[in-house]
This record gives sequence, structure tokens and C-alpha cells, in this order.
Amino acid sequence: MNYSELNEHVDELLIERHGATLLLTFNRPASRNALTFAMYRRLGEAIRAIPDDPGIRVVVITGAGGKAFAAGTDIGEFKAFNSPADAIAYEHSISEILGMLAHCPVPTLAAIAGACTGGGFGIASCCDIRLATADARFGVPIARTLGNCLSLTSHARISALIGPARLADMIITARLFDAQEMHAAGLLTEITPDHESLQTRALALAQTIAGHAPLTMQVTRESLRALQVPVDPIAEKALFQKAYQSADFSEGVRAFLEKRKPVWTGN
Repeated sequence: MNYSELNEHVDELLIERHGATLLLTFNRPASRNALTFAMYRRLGEAIRAIPDDPGIRVVVITGAGGKAFAAGTDIGEFKAFNSPADAIAYEHSISEILGMLAHCPVPTLAAIAGACTGGGFGIASCCDIRLATADARFGVPIARTLGNCLSLTSHARISALIGPARLADMIITARLFDAQEMHAAGLLTEITPDHESLQTRALALAQTIAGHAPLTMQVTRESLRALQVPVDPIAEKALFQKAYQSADFSEGVRAFLEKRKPVWTGN
């Protein structure tokens, strides 16, 4: 697979080959690597191409600039929503891409510096191993920003990592957790001093993993995925409709773009 072909289309997600490691870098540092829909699609395309390249043994995902891994979905993208169907299509598309990452045929590693929030946290939660800098911050602050919701699959996936009580705390209080809290919770494997040491350690660890038995990696990861709770798609769609069709969601988008505090009505 010639990954440079993918780079020709979207420079906001850099795709590089380092030996047996595929390095994917969110590259919008001026926007705290906020994720555009095109970046999500390119991430899915990069993961989908991996089976065509048997030389790839591990994937590392990181963010450029050292200030953010990814600060969620770019809220400006939601301005294009014209109907409830747009929100459902968006969530299904994101769920498909996150599912591809979670079921990636090779081990995945997230190297996290700075903000890892919203969609960025969702992506990191799909990876097998997470490293972070000491100043990394984690959370899903949608209760004070957009008024939307996570998918049932994301709830199950994150809950399996940090526990349902901690996930409830994260979403209901809308606070950000620091690297030490997430290390204690088991989300993080290691904490590094800074962005430079994070990148060095991530690539070194990826090289180690690349030398391990591929079938052991595959079977172990499939076994862990089998432990997750199955999701009812009908129930999930109802939750999406309730959140995204609300007046509060429209208010959350407007308030964010207008840089003011949203006025929630519960409708």
C-alpha cells in the first residue's frame, strides 16, 4: 500500500511509515487538532488499507504540536446539519470508523499530549495501549458544551476501561481528568515528561510490539473485544434522536461558535 496517496488528499491527517509502524498524526495544531469529518474519513481509510500491507505490525496515533491529541470534533462541522437524519448519519459514520479502529488487524497505540477530549477521547479509547504526557487532560465535556451524547458502544468501551462510576463522573460533571488520575484508573500505561519524550517512547514501544507474535496479538485482542457488552442498535438510535433533535443541541452548537455559555432548557 502506498500511504503517500492518502496524504495527497488530506494534510490534516499525516500518514507515515516507520519500518513496521504506521504513524498517524492529527495535524491541525492551531485548532488543537479538532477533528473534521474529512479527518475521520481519512483515519478510516488508513485503517482499512492495513490488510493490504502485511509489513505493518503496529499503528501509532498522535497529535501534532504537543498541545492536543485531538480536542473532539470541530464544532463548525455541525453547522452543515439540516435535518435530524444528518445527526444520525454522523453518529453512524463515526461509530463505523471507531469500530474499524477497535477491530484494527494490528495492535494500536495512542500517544497523547495535551487535550484528549470528545472524539479524541473516543479514538484513544479504541486503541490497545495509551501513553500520555504529564500535562495531558481527558474528558467528554458535552454536558456543558453541545448537549449531545455518546453512542452505546462508546459508553461500553470506555466503561470497560475506566469503570462505569468514573465514566459517569466524567460525563455528568463534565470535568477533565489529569494524566495521573487516568493512570491510576488504568487507562494509561505510561506517563512521559513531555511531547518529545512521548514520541520517542511511543515509537520505541511500537518497535518492540512489532517484533511479537502476530497471532498472539490478534487472538488476545479479539478475546478482549468479546468481553464487551453487545449494543442494541434500535435503543441507540432512539438516544441519538433524543439528543441531536433537541433544541438544546442546536443551542449548544450556536453558543460554542458564538463563544458564549449555552442556555439549556431541557427540550
